[in-house]
Amino acid sequence: MYAVIETGGKQYRVLEGDTVYVEKLEAAEGDEISFDKVLAVGKDDGLVTGSPYVDGAKVSAKVMKNGKGRKILVFKYKAKKNERKRQGHRQPYTKVQIEKIAG
Repeated sequence: MYAVIETGGKQYRVLEGDTVYVEKLEAAEGDEISFDKVLAVGKDDGLVTGSPYVDGAKVSAKVMKNGKGRKILVFKYKAKKNERKRQGHRQPYTKVQIEKIAG
């Protein structure tokens, strides 16, 4: 059984037991969270899709870790103008482990 969930403006296909890196959530390590925005649930007998969400479907997960991704460098440059700007960015994330898909 799998589900397609929406969180942080992105969609993720998850299975029970999967570990997924999602956009940062306001939850501490060890907290239990649930995703109510379930777009689709795939079962042995077929696929159930919502419009836009599946009624009564829920995905339970456990927060494993909050952290930041690798640093990316953003470099802006304008030719012949002596204009340069270097900037770094580390995107925050939440690592969750999917425990149960109900729906």
